[in-house]
Amino acid sequence: MHRELIGEAPGAHIIRVTDPCKPLEIDLSRPLEIEVGCGKGQFLTRRAAENPDCDFLGIERMLERVRLFDGKCRRANLSNAKVLRLEALYTFHYLLPAHHARTVYVFFPDPWPKKKHHSHRLFGPLFRTALWKRLEIGGKLEFATDHKEYFDEVCEGFATDARYERVDPMPRPKEVWTEFETMFREQGLPIYSAAWKSLPGDDAPLAPLTIPPEAEPREGIVRRTSNTPGCNEIFMQSQRILAAEDA
Repeated sequence: MHRELIGEAPGAHIIRVTDPCKPLEIDLSRPLEIEVGCGKGQFLTRRAAENPDCDFLGIERMLERVRLFDGKCRRANLSNAKVLRLEALYTFHYLLPAHHARTVYVFFPDPWPKKKHHSHRLFGPLFRTALWKRLEIGGKLEFATDHKEYFDEVCEGFATDARYERVDPMPRPKEVWTEFETMFREQGLPIYSAAWKSLPGDDAPLAPLTIPPEAEPREGIVRRTSNTPGCNEIFMQSQRILAAEDA
């Protein structure tokens, strides 16, 4: 991946997905670290600058943050960092190589605090399975949030999953704070962090993702009757959601 990252033109560090069913071109000879919800890149671009022998991939939904991430990479002349604007679950399910990522960072994901919205939370059986499929055996997930109830829920989910073992989380000096962590700490909010490493397990192929009816757009889209859409349909649904957020 790192050989494709060099370039100073705007957008040079933004991955363009042209085939939603084709995995990303990742250099398997180099380690890979991924941040879900990388924001403007404060944490991941620093990691990339300090670790030139590793590749870094940020996943971010918000277009303006993606552009700011790209700008940070160009100004720092980073050749080992890129950002992808796509849903995290889709990316982990379809676009990443098996058992290659050494670390995945998920810092301050949306907690969806209202109970009726809990189904939108990132951490659930589907994401844990896709995450395990992409982590190298012994690879780590680093997780942090300011939301205690969500933290407890995530910890409970991993505690019941035999493919993971809880380990000590990384230290959190000011140098590793994300934009959100900086803001939350300035407000005096407590920060909860945890980490897990992946263990050997059943390496069965991932089943196709499905779109529940309630997740379909309500205007301008004809509902499908099939409940087993392929990756192309899931990808287009994800792109429609992102386009609606930009409007």
